[in-house]
Amino acid sequence: MEQVVLLAEDGSAIGVEDKAVVHHADTPLHLAFSSYVFDSAGRTVLTRRALHKKTFPGVWTNTCCGHPLPDEDMAAAVVRRLQDELGLKCSDPELLLPAFRYRAEMDGVVENEMCPVFRVLCDDDPTPNPDEVDSTERVAWAEFAASALDGTREISPWSRLQVAELVKLGPDPLAWPVADRAGLPKAVHLA
Repeated sequence: MEQVVLLAEDGSAIGVEDKAVVHHADTPLHLAFSSYVFDSAGRTVLTRRALHKKTFPGVWTNTCCGHPLPDEDMAAAVVRRLQDELGLKCSDPELLLPAFRYRAEMDGVVENEMCPVFRVLCDDDPTPNPDEVDSTERVAWAEFAASALDGTREISPWSRLQVAELVKLGPDPLAWPVADRAGLPKAVHLA
């Protein structure tokens, strides 16, 4: 049974809960991550969540999200989920937004996460796992960011918030600076 790390407001771990039961109308704060895979042309891979997912089914979003297992290195968790969800074998994830946090609700189910955001470089074509991903699309970053922010592209609420922060890093996603780890939640393990 996959477990997620529950968090206190200061980002420290206060326990674990089975992933299958943690998301509901009063979801406790827990640890997660988001990743954006970019190819060498600066295009990002968007994914449409599987239609049968408990949270945000059928919603377009960033490349991959997930939860590190208790005591799992977060970069290793990003690599693991990219392999599981999209069949991608990628470079080491680079931290972009260490302190990203959000709360979102859809149909009575709440996401409530401290969710560091990573950039991953990979030119491979994704092979979606239908248990996780309905479909994928590769889009130029500038086009995606503009349409996400002006509302012409419907995406997950967390991705819209992340894009608003990522565009502040500059127009070229391949040139964004790697963030200082100091802002990470205390519960994060990152080698």
